[in-house]
Amino acid sequence: MTGNDTTHTHTTTKVVVIGGGYAGTLAANHLRVRDDLDITLINPRPRFVERIRLHQLAAADYDATADYGTLLGEGIRLVVDTATRIDSAAGTVALASGAQVAYDHLIYAVGSTAGTPDVPGAAEFAYQVAEFEHAERLRGALVKLDPAAPVTVVGAGLTGIELAAELAEQGRRVTLVCGGRLGPSLSAPGRRSVAKALARLGVTVRESEVVTEVRADGVVFADGAVRPSALTVWTAGFGVPGLAAASVLRTDGLGRLITDETLTSVSDPRIVAAGDCAAPSDEPLRMCCATANQLAPQAAETVLAHIAGTPAARFEYAYGGSCISLGRRTATLQFTRKDDTAVNLYLGGRAVARFKEAVCKGTLWAMRRTARKPEWTFWLKGGPRPEEKALVRQP
Repeated sequence: MTGNDTTHTHTTTKVVVIGGGYAGTLAANHLRVRDDLDITLINPRPRFVERIRLHQLAAADYDATADYGTLLGEGIRLVVDTATRIDSAAGTVALASGAQVAYDHLIYAVGSTAGTPDVPGAAEFAYQVAEFEHAERLRGALVKLDPAAPVTVVGAGLTGIELAAELAEQGRRVTLVCGGRLGPSLSAPGRRSVAKALARLGVTVRESEVVTEVRADGVVFADGAVRPSALTVWTAGFGVPGLAAASVLRTDGLGRLITDETLTSVSDPRIVAAGDCAAPSDEPLRMCCATANQLAPQAAETVLAHIAGTPAARFEYAYGGSCISLGRRTATLQFTRKDDTAVNLYLGGRAVARFKEAVCKGTLWAMRRTARKPEWTFWLKGGPRPEEKALVRQP
């Protein structure tokens, strides 16, 4: 165990936060608007991981971590361990070390991880980049790889695009396999902008092709073609840790904790969820830092309402766009409606790359500010209610 302060003499209400990513850290800090809570943050790693920079770690050994000592407010106890089961009846969290942590209220913020590809050879031969350990392993393999060796990135969502661009900027021979469409969340003009940037970097984009098998030295496509690949990275799809399902809490098909519109678990009113692992009203939001940053303070507010015995507010959220790094020198900013559907408006170029870097740095700055001033937080308002999403979602 490590932490800022392990002395708790006057507190009676124990709040445990599982997960020290963007959502968990911000939620833990926001809880400190009350000074009479015993707050414990459980996280498997001793340092905060900047997931939005893992493609930079993999491609160029960027230090994508930060010291929790600068990110967590005074009095929050950090337990470096892995939660293995939540016993909601007993109000305890079992840890991999064998220890248990008791709680009166719990915030479930375990985040997301890489999806499990149902493609022969992918689990054995493909690398991933969704977690810190994945990015480190990928970086180690790239260091040993001849710079001229062919690299294949499978999955053309934002993660795949950013990784392909970063690798190509380092001089790698990169092929990006889209499996249908490049950047499916982008507008047609935004997609063209990204495609042009990738072409300038020398990335070969195979938009409609689908990988059906991964081999140690190549990839097999749906038409039977086999193309050489000295290293293959699988970025298609995300999953979530299985803690909620293992704890017999109600989850959706992917394993996200189902909550009501106050972010309270439908299985246990003492458990509140935030971030990628939450499915409010069984209609989860986009898995991203922007979602985590908006849900985190509201999850904390719900816990505070439960403690005070007052009605919890329905959560609110809205989006403004997505900013995609295309190497270090250019980026594309895709604007969206509040419901996250793309509009035919984007910005691109060096200025956007500087803006994206400012956003990444600003995310840590905001977390450090909430550590000092827990009341300092905000979230966008005016997005659709979860039950309305089906009406506004576009194909």
